[in-house]
Amino acid sequence: MVIGGEVAPKQLRRDAVDNRERVIQGAMVVIARDGFDAPVASIAAEAGVGVGTFYRSFVDRDALMRELQLRAYDSLLHILETIESRGVTGLAAIESYLREALAISNRLFLPLHGVKPVLDDEAVTRRDKINVELERFLAQARDAGLISSDVNATDVIICSALITQAFQFGADWMASASRHIQLFVAGLAADADLSDPPVTRLQVEAALASQGPGSRHGR
Repeated sequence: MVIGGEVAPKQLRRDAVDNRERVIQGAMVVIARDGFDAPVASIAAEAGVGVGTFYRSFVDRDALMRELQLRAYDSLLHILETIESRGVTGLAAIESYLREALAISNRLFLPLHGVKPVLDDEAVTRRDKINVELERFLAQARDAGLISSDVNATDVIICSALITQAFQFGADWMASASRHIQLFVAGLAADADLSDPPVTRLQVEAALASQGPGSRHGR
């Protein structure tokens, strides 16, 4: 709507939201293709906006990467919620989580993929929720006598991080990753000999905190 020769504020806000979403979607494409250090100009071009619009949407690259990281956590939480809504539990739920995470691997811009960790409350809360939900599925499998007693959510998260990063060269990654999911799930068996101690969520958070400030987005 035009009022007195100027665009009404409501229209500006809507345009700003649309442009911001274009930048996010463009960034997902470009970073997945060119890596975390892809130029802002390339992201803007993919989004169909100018570089100035990029900086009106995000004050800097860190702000964009924060948004991509939070969205990745939200996508994983949505997967967990969907699995629960289908009534899938225990070990089957863990396998479903890994397979569905693999299916959206090009949208997972996360610290274990080499992105600078986001350490604010929003990010930590999301990571904690993912951990809690995975621990609940593991507890169901543990109660059913299906998995080793000291398997934890971090084991699953690390497996997910590994399988959702495709090799640049080699055989069909999706097929290879699918097989590794089967191997991982089979390896959780209650009679497995796990002599090495598990890595805990607190250890992971401590590592992220030590690497966050001043680190770069690349691996």
